[in-house]
Amino acid sequence: MTSSGPDEQWAWLGLLKWSLSYSDGTKPSSESIAMSGEDKKFLEEVMKNGILDENERMKHILEKMTTAMDGFKNGSTDIDVDELEDLLLELRDIVEKIDYARAFCSLKGLTFLLGSVQQNKKVPNSIRNAFLGILATVCQNNPPVQMELLDLGSIRILSEIFFIETDQGVKAKIVQAISANIRNHATAESVYCETEQADELVAQGLGVGGEVSEQLKKRTLFFLRALITSDDSDRNRVRKFEASTGYIADNFLNETNTSEIREMSLQFLNRVLEQKISVDAMLEPRRSDVVALGIERVSALRALDGDERDFASVELEQWETLLLQLSRITPDAPAPL
Repeated sequence: MTSSGPDEQWAWLGLLKWSLSYSDGTKPSSESIAMSGEDKKFLEEVMKNGILDENERMKHILEKMTTAMDGFKNGSTDIDVDELEDLLLELRDIVEKIDYARAFCSLKGLTFLLGSVQQNKKVPNSIRNAFLGILATVCQNNPPVQMELLDLGSIRILSEIFFIETDQGVKAKIVQAISANIRNHATAESVYCETEQADELVAQGLGVGGEVSEQLKKRTLFFLRALITSDDSDRNRVRKFEASTGYIADNFLNETNTSEIREMSLQFLNRVLEQKISVDAMLEPRRSDVVALGIERVSALRALDGDERDFASVELEQWETLLLQLSRITPDAPAPL
């Protein structure tokens, strides 16, 4: 992350304080920068449409957060972290609704969240995780919010935090937030894929170069599947993450992994082959290795009975599908000139 002075690193906190002071639509004093007409209009409509209570509750929670952030900034130890976590869970539930998500953005909540999660030395990880969870919730399948986050440089900010973060739980939450920010948004997906660190972030999230938590693996698997099998995916995108696809095939299908990781990985590989955009990552010699493992796993799974057979039914079905697809794939056709 770019270096800056202590006060500059907390500038987002002052912005939220100002926004909360004028969120009722009143005209700010001449020495303040006015809230945009669009923001005022939206907040007035939110209140007029009978959802004033939860809007006020959201404002109250953010006011409590600004007080707490001031305390963290100044090194206070007299902060009830458990209470803050409860309030942030409530805030997450509120902004899950699209109307409240818009109101949250009008209160400059996105800038506040991005600023807060960067304070790894001052703010407890449990609070940072809660902020990242809210960030994922507020932008998921919400194109205007996804676009606003892009304009704020969210992909760069969150990626930089990911690479310096040591806590596996926080890293998993960062992947979740990036995933929610770009999924089902063509521009956001393209912006992410064009970043220099895109494939390295995915590789690290999967555990290339060092063991990672189960949660981080699952978040990254889900993210990668959504990214390279989206409606806007193309051969360049699939090939950009070809090494990660191969790593999944080589490492996530055997019994050393949990059943959930195996199932997610099989579903991912089947989807990649089904879309037929690029399948070269699964050609020889990898194909033979996966087929050999698949034959062994299918035989073992078919030998199960009772509850064990039922529990393994998804994995068995996915293996049978994958073996069939691997028998039919051919190298990618040359790209048109």
